[in-house]
Amino acid sequence: MSGDRQPRSVIRFENWVFVPDQEPDAEPITYAMQCAVCEEQSAAGLDYTEGQAWALRHSGRNPSHHTYRELVTRPWRCWMRGY
Repeated sequence: MSGDRQPRSVIRFENWVFVPDQEPDAEPITYAMQCAVCEEQSAAGLDYTEGQAWALRHSGRNPSHHTYRELVTRPWRCWMRGY
C-alpha cells in the first residue's frame, strides 16, 4: 500500500473580528442622499448636512420628489483574533 497515499486535509477554525475601521489611516465615513423617485443623488461628503441641503434643493426643483435614502459609506476591518 505504499503507492496508495491519499492527500489529507487539515481544517483549522479561526476566530475572526469584524469591526468599524477606526485606525488613523482609515477611509473617512461619508454621507450622501439619494432621491428614491429619480435616483439622483448628492455628492458624498464628510458632513451629513450637505446631503440634507441637497435633498431640500432637489425637492424644491421637483415638488413630487419627497422620499430619500441616506447613503453612508463606513470603512470596516477584519482580522484573525490572536490567542
